This record gives sequence, structure tokens and C-alpha cells, in this order.
Amino acid sequence: MSIDNEIIMPKEMIIVSETDEKGNIIFANDDFCKIAGYDISELLGNPHNIVRHQDMPKLAFEDLWKTIKNGNVWKGIVKNKTKNGGFYWVRATVYPSQDPSGKSRYISVRIKPTKKEISDAIKLYSTLK
Repeated sequence: MSIDNEIIMPKEMIIVSETDEKGNIIFANDDFCKIAGYDISELLGNPHNIVRHQDMPKLAFEDLWKTIKNGNVWKGIVKNKTKNGGFYWVRATVYPSQDPSGKSRYISVRIKPTKKEISDAIKLYSTLK
């Protein structure tokens, strides 16, 4: 996994997004737009995997979806890509939720991971390819 073009997430940054039951973005805060390099209009309505980095094993996202669709909270270290080809690491917590009509929604809150969390994730993900 290359470290070229890495964007270090500021400690005070909190990335928040919400998706519908299909994983399409219905909310993204300013911090998400800022670090990923997208305008809000480019994110809304698009699949959240617009920021999925190719280094991330599919197994991680299979586990995420299985966990949240079963009504549980998922936590993990995720490498995301930016619009311009860079990347950034986050410590993600994804919560299942519902809109007022009872439709499933998913809220994701991301903060800066520690260097150890990133190095541990890189080691783990290299075994899951």
C-alpha cells in the first residue's frame, strides 16, 4: 500500500454522512466534502463507495453491510480515496437508523485514526486480498 498522495485527516475533523438503504448518500457534512474533494452536489444521490479506495478488501465492506443490516454498529479503520487521486484513513463508526417512515438509513461518523490503528489495518488488509 503506497503512501503517495496521503492526506492526513486533521484531529479536529469529524466526517459525517448518511445513506439510504441502498448505500446512496443522502447527507454529507462539510468536512466530508473538504477531505474527499467533492462538492456536495457530486456526493448526494451517489453510492457511498464513490470514496472506496481500491486497497480496501471487499471482505471489510461485506462485514460492514452484514453488521449494520442486522441492526448492529460497525467499527473499523478505512482507507478512502479522494476525487483527485489522493487518499485518507479514517476510524469509522457506522450506525443503523430509520427515517420517519421506517425505511433503513445508515449514519457514518469518521474521525482520525492513530498511526498504530493504520499500521494494524494495513497488516490485516494485506491478508484479506
